[in-house]
Amino acid sequence: MKELMSGNMAIARGAYEAGVTVGVGYPGTPSTEVLENFARYPGIYAQWSPNEKVALEVGIGASLGGARVLVTMKHVGVNVAADPLFTLSYTGVNGGLVLLSADDPSMHSSQNEQDNRYYALMSKIPCLEPSSSQEAKDMMAAALDISERFDTPVMLRTTTRVSHSQSMVEIGERKEHELKEYNKNPQKYVMTPANARGRRRVLEERLRKLQEYAEKSPLNFVHEGDGEVGVITSGISYQYVREVLPGASVLKLGITNPLPENLIRRFASRVTKLIVVEELEPFLETQIKAMGIKVIGKEYLPKIGELNPRRLAEALQNAGIKVSDRYQAAGWLVKEKAPAVPPRPPVLCPGCPHRAAFYVLSKLKLTVTGDIGCYTLGSLSPLSAMDTCVCMGASVGMAHGMALANSSMKDKTVAVIGDSTFLHSGVTGLMDMVYNGGSSTVIILDNRTTAMTGHQDHPATGRTLMGRPAQEVDLEALVKALGVKRVQVVDPVDIDNFEQVVKEEVSAPEPSVIIARRPCALLSKEPRAAVTVDPELCIGCRLCLKLGCPALSIQDGAAQVNTILCSGCGLCVQVCKQGAIVKGGRDNA
Repeated sequence: MKELMSGNMAIARGAYEAGVTVGVGYPGTPSTEVLENFARYPGIYAQWSPNEKVALEVGIGASLGGARVLVTMKHVGVNVAADPLFTLSYTGVNGGLVLLSADDPSMHSSQNEQDNRYYALMSKIPCLEPSSSQEAKDMMAAALDISERFDTPVMLRTTTRVSHSQSMVEIGERKEHELKEYNKNPQKYVMTPANARGRRRVLEERLRKLQEYAEKSPLNFVHEGDGEVGVITSGISYQYVREVLPGASVLKLGITNPLPENLIRRFASRVTKLIVVEELEPFLETQIKAMGIKVIGKEYLPKIGELNPRRLAEALQNAGIKVSDRYQAAGWLVKEKAPAVPPRPPVLCPGCPHRAAFYVLSKLKLTVTGDIGCYTLGSLSPLSAMDTCVCMGASVGMAHGMALANSSMKDKTVAVIGDSTFLHSGVTGLMDMVYNGGSSTVIILDNRTTAMTGHQDHPATGRTLMGRPAQEVDLEALVKALGVKRVQVVDPVDIDNFEQVVKEEVSAPEPSVIIARRPCALLSKEPRAAVTVDPELCIGCRLCLKLGCPALSIQDGAAQVNTILCSGCGLCVQVCKQGAIVKGGRDNA
């Protein structure tokens, strides 16, 4: 039986069919749907962890306990999980363990563009790259087999296009795997220097055996062509190559670490011109050139952003390689001016409580060190109220650092962080601030969910990934336990009160925390009437537009409310100094 599946759905299905019983991760586009889909299958356990490091550590424990395990995260999450990952390659596994790294070329939902194949290379673990939903499912099972056969964690590396595109997948039955017995073995699992030195030698021997395996694995295969042009490729790039160069010989690498050197040499010897097609970094190209093989690649292909058939065709033509006639006939390569498309910038939702907080911070002209979440949109015009965004949890430490460097900035700087992000990696930053005598103000935007990636639960929401009730983290008690004495909980949509609280706390001579608590507007079930505008009172001052609410606009010199979009939060009512915007209107529930 076949089903239409995204790559993420297929990975979840592959894990289920291959006998995975434990799935752990932290949500992050483009990886999130893997664990959400896996959690729906019977007889398994799935959880969101507070961050990716903890997720991998839970996965390691489950693997040593004998289970087959899937750990999921986006590419920047592997940065957080790198500490246990590099040592896990030394200890090896018991039950099979697969680490899903979902990379994001073109940064559709990410703060950077990184190629996590290098993590596999540095940590000396196998890396598998699917190019379709079917391969995503099949490689999940293959990765588990490799993990157990070679006593190693395995990276399954996808990209946004593989994660989210859909194709037909052959569905099979689940194969149960008996729980492996745990045997006490300190020399293998306790990485003191003496033990680690021995495991370092084991690691190199394992890599040698893995390379031998890669030479013969069906995951690496050759599509025979005319022999004139040869292409070495992996992942989604394989699909583009087959479209643009249907007559070329193609070595498709499903295992991209370690590389099958002999297979590559044999393939290179059979073609006249050899090119490596890969997204982002010249990962394959650099290693192939180090083998002494003449190959072209990034001098023609972009290192930035996703590939697609058109970009590939243009690059190949520049390299003097003839592409499919149908691309020429269809006008794919004609440099025509594209029709004008209205811009659609990202924007906070109508009724979003973050809008109120950023309106006040902008009004007070504070320097705002920001973080990763929906609230990062507070940096955009017209709010323009966020100055920095580096990584999860960085806002707190950066605010402390700014005050250390320049004491005059202390009462002009605040850190802003979401509830999920605070629990992910903001707690330690706040602990550092208190411990080292800082006096900055941290605003926790508590909207009771991990909103940006699709409303996943976290330790302070009272519910698990599998829908079970859970003990809620008490944010007030937590920050007080860290030594913060000044803690205030406010509703940010009460603008006047919120502004007064911010003024009080930034002027305090000690660290303080403001918990701006209001649920995400998309989670609210309460029906609200859209606001209305009295055209006789509106003077067209546009002050309401400074909120950046998509439900507000100016027409014929007066404010207009889109009653379909309006959530009735009343923020604009508070902002309007003429009293022209009032609550009460058509019920849009």
